[in-house]
This record gives sequence, C-alpha cells and structure tokens, in this order.
Amino acid sequence: MSETQSKSGLEGVAAAAKQAPGRGLPPVHLWNPAHCGEIDIVIKRNGQWFHEGTPIGREALVRLFSTVLRKDPDGFHLVTPVEKMKITVEDAPFIAVRVDRDGEDLVFQTNVGDEVRAGPENALRVETDPDTGEPRPYLHVRRGLEALVARPVFYELVEMAEEAAGRLEVRSGGAAFDLGASGDGEA
Repeated sequence: MSETQSKSGLEGVAAAAKQAPGRGLPPVHLWNPAHCGEIDIVIKRNGQWFHEGTPIGREALVRLFSTVLRKDPDGFHLVTPVEKMKITVEDAPFIAVRVDRDGEDLVFQTNVGDEVRAGPENALRVETDPDTGEPRPYLHVRRGLEALVARPVFYELVEMAEEAAGRLEVRSGGAAFDLGASGDGEA
C-alpha cells in the first residue's frame, strides 16, 4: 500500500498533493476516486481557509491544498488519486490580489500563487448585486475554478478600461471584457 493510500483525510490530501510531479498542477481532472464524505474545510469569502473552525495559517499548506481543489457539479472537493472529500466554499475559492499589464494582456496573481493571463479561456466577468448595485468581478483560473477580483484590483481595471457605447471594457488575450456602465448615465 502506498503512503497516500495509507493516510486519509487532511493528511492524505497533503501527501497526495506533495507527490505531484514537477512544479505543475496535479491532474485532478483525471482522478475519479470514490466520494469519501466531507472534510471540515471552509474557504471564506475573503479567501481565508479554515479547518475545523481554525484558520489554516501555513500559506504553503493552503497553496498545496489549492492544487488538488476541483469543482464538480455537486460542489467543491479536495481530490487525490484515492479520495474525494467535499469542502465548503462561500464564494470563489481564490482571490485575484494583483493585476499587471504585459503588452496587451492582463496578468493576474491569486492569493494562492496562481498566475492567470486573462483571455478567452480565462475570462473576466462581473456580476452586480441586485440589492446594492455593487459589482462582484470574477476571473476564471482553471477548470471551472474562479477568483474573486479584490476591490483594489478591480479599481485598477476600471482605471485601465476604455469606454465603448456607455460601458467600460478592458482587453486581454484578444478578448474584450465588460466591467459595467461607464458612470456617465448613458448605459
């Protein structure tokens, strides 16, 4: 029995994630283990990870767990070759904490160290809260997982935006992304 198979729960997830080859992401989309239940991990709206009600303070451990996170039709799971455990995600599992221009592209950094180049495969979208009218911008990170764009980063995007037909838009990767009304009352 391998080390991963002999461990379960949080310890097993950590062991499996550490076995990922190289610096790339583990192929969680190819793993189809049996569902093993739920694990008391919650990713809060602010991107902070909790285990059994206590914040996970080790940034390296959060990054490690983020590599084996998968979104399935029934919710979010930490997945290893031998286990699949459901967790709770209050909003998006990641937070986009930085944006930079690289030529014509927008490159985002997430709170777990992912670097994401916005484009057709990693789209930006903005939802609007129906009660407050507040924008909630999201960036696709990988395989259905999104990052909530932090407010300061969204303000940077608005500063970079150009107006088109009463709307603000930014371009990246050959695609245009609508950020919302320009605020001049024409939209």
